[in-house]
Amino acid sequence: KLREPLCWCAALCVLPSVLADADDASLLGGWQDVWLFRLFLNVLSYATIIIPGYFLISYFKRINYLETGRGLCFPVIKTCVFGNESKTGLLDDASSAARNKSESSSSARQAVKLFFCAAGLQVSYLTWGVLQERVMTRSYGATEVKGSGERFRDSQFLVFMNRILALTVSGLWCVLFKQPRHGAPMYKYSFASLSNILSSWCQYEALKYISFPTQVLAKASKVIPVMLMGKIVSRKSYEYWEYLTAVLISLGVSMFLLSSSSSKHPSTVTTFSGVVILGGYIVFDSFTSNWQDNLFKYKMSSVQMMFGVNLFSCLFTVGSLLEQGAFFDSLAFMMRHSEFVMHAVLLSVCSACGQLFIFYTISQFGAAVFTIIMTLRQAIAILLSCFLYSHAVSLVGGLGVGVVFLALFLRIYARSRVKKSSKRPPQTPVQKV
Repeated sequence: KLREPLCWCAALCVLPSVLADADDASLLGGWQDVWLFRLFLNVLSYATIIIPGYFLISYFKRINYLETGRGLCFPVIKTCVFGNESKTGLLDDASSAARNKSESSSSARQAVKLFFCAAGLQVSYLTWGVLQERVMTRSYGATEVKGSGERFRDSQFLVFMNRILALTVSGLWCVLFKQPRHGAPMYKYSFASLSNILSSWCQYEALKYISFPTQVLAKASKVIPVMLMGKIVSRKSYEYWEYLTAVLISLGVSMFLLSSSSSKHPSTVTTFSGVVILGGYIVFDSFTSNWQDNLFKYKMSSVQMMFGVNLFSCLFTVGSLLEQGAFFDSLAFMMRHSEFVMHAVLLSVCSACGQLFIFYTISQFGAAVFTIIMTLRQAIAILLSCFLYSHAVSLVGGLGVGVVFLALFLRIYARSRVKKSSKRPPQTPVQKV
């Protein structure tokens, strides 16, 4: 009975020396750079936090700690596991008051405010997109003496930097400005946080295998999995025009991808890896948005949501980085390349400020205006990336991009017409599937 375990132990002991004696010494380094292996390590690290947390939450619920608990830890455990009773009217009253105040202001003031929101969103996310492509696809420290330099490869560290700054900004906002009473159990943020981390990781990692314009178009096509997740998670129903525009977006993205030049990415494996990672981004991001929709039933503010999600994101990412030893490697890279420090910090600042501009724009002008601004931002981002980083786009690919953004604007127009018609007395019911 002991023979088989002893064989496995012997094999595990011999394996490192076999690898060390291999002729190709870069084999281990190659394994560490394989995206699937890095993803596996990240998920394994997250599991070391999630699994003990799951057992703790189950234990406190099983012993009915809400009724029997007491002491200094009771408020913390209650907030994390059970939550508090929320005052449902507070958030609705605050948002309606802000919207009424916005509507009653003068046209000139509204125009200035709209310009401020649009400029803030465009500057934040266009700068963020340019820096994202720079950090993930270009080398640092390249000189005639030293050669081509070295690339930064740890996408998870960039996610951590974005989240720690967003946590700081949202925390200060919650302290300085009055927020509705928080009612959701804190652990529920961990679901959206985990999917948000994985989607952000996929977003950074994909740029190692595909171009930035391809990534932007893939983001535009995420309405399809969002609709699927909406049916699965939230039991939503959709109208026929939503399915039509989703098909048009898929058609446009397919035209762009099939017509793209393969000179920059000649490897089929590389291209396939990029498509798979993008698929992971879309799936994780779709789950995040639908789970956050469910969390908003607790009548929290958007900044509270931002704080809760980023709190768990920092916990997961810093734990994973420390367990893998990647945290200090990334700090060493920062010490070697001051230009990377500037890019990473500015990337995080743009991400955090962009989130605040999102919340402010939606509260002042609604989701339709915000969607128009962000759709224009995606189109400008593709043009900017092609100009700065010399991405070649064929005629068919350009037509595909046009079809995608035409479908996006059709969605905005149809949604605004539906909202206007819903305010009138209903004549015929809208058919949904």
